[in-house]
Amino acid sequence: MTEVIHAAAELQAVCQSQDWKFCFIGGLALQRWGEPRETVDADLTLVTGFGGEERFIRVLLEHFEGRIPNAAEFALERRVLLLRSRIGVGLDVALGALPFEALAVQRSTLFDYPPKIALRTCSAEDLVVMKAFAGRGQDWVDVERIIVRQTGKLDWEHILKQLRPLAELKGTPEILDQLDKRRVEFEK
Repeated sequence: MTEVIHAAAELQAVCQSQDWKFCFIGGLALQRWGEPRETVDADLTLVTGFGGEERFIRVLLEHFEGRIPNAAEFALERRVLLLRSRIGVGLDVALGALPFEALAVQRSTLFDYPPKIALRTCSAEDLVVMKAFAGRGQDWVDVERIIVRQTGKLDWEHILKQLRPLAELKGTPEILDQLDKRRVEFEK
């Protein structure tokens, strides 16, 4: 895990040097808000908006190696830039443009990871939204663990306000029911 934290700090330093808006999501944020589990890469949301992604991609590829051939083209098509740190750790950079992504970055805060490395991570609520929206099996397990660990601390009004339009956009309103069932079961 220490290698992932160091790689994340390297990515954060580049983002800060460019004065970009960003935050870590995924496994690193889960270490802060949920039940820690093994993670082998660092996931970051970088607010690029729509139309100006090329300059962000170019700068990042000057500092990090692409993990796949044609990483820039893939990023422009799929909105995820797949990079590798100097020490070989995967760095997945989501090119954020949705209002929710900008808000999640705005709400993010610093958290100290061992060995005293402060990384900017999304809030627990925004992590729940992201995990529920993704909706894979492990994501729901992560949501359950966040609910258990953060019982009584989560802003459910914010979660539902952000998740509802995303679920509608995806055409999966049942996500809200699945989340509510987990809230009832795991919030003690």
